[in-house]
Amino acid sequence: MSLSSPSAAAASTASSAATDAPTQAELLDFVRRAAADAGLIASLPLDPEGRTWVRLAGPGGSEAWLIGWPPGTGTGWHDHADSVGAFVTASGELKENALAARLPTDGWKTLELSEGVDRGRLLTAGQGRGFGRHHVHEVLNESTDRHAVSVHAYFPPLPQIRRYSRSGQTLRLEQVERPQDWQ
Repeated sequence: MSLSSPSAAAASTASSAATDAPTQAELLDFVRRAAADAGLIASLPLDPEGRTWVRLAGPGGSEAWLIGWPPGTGTGWHDHADSVGAFVTASGELKENALAARLPTDGWKTLELSEGVDRGRLLTAGQGRGFGRHHVHEVLNESTDRHAVSVHAYFPPLPQIRRYSRSGQTLRLEQVERPQDWQ
């Protein structure tokens, strides 16, 4: 399903020409404006048990999503491969746990992480961040009684998502998903 609001479509057109790759700053600007669009946020159907999402028209050919997070849900550890991205919490609160370390991009299954690589931040409505290629993180709605909604954008459109498990300082590559797995 695809959803586009007038302000999201205008943001898509205004941020860059279709042939120009949007920058991380342009992606962050787009998700901020989309997250501030009350009509767009209210249009997302929310499920009490599972995440919901709707694809948006992102700037410059980017991939963008409006995502609903029921209480207690999260993504698990993952990265977005060669895509840069940005996300903003539109309502509720999301916690991002991230690794402040550059990981090898290919050819490994298990890594021992150094001490001090963990970063955590609480992102309330209107707060977000941009991130570069191979950014490993997990996003969580830790609320016990309130949905959260967020807007995400990636460029180039996600070629894959690598999913990881984590036990202490050990990070293990578990699965590689391609677009046909989640669309």
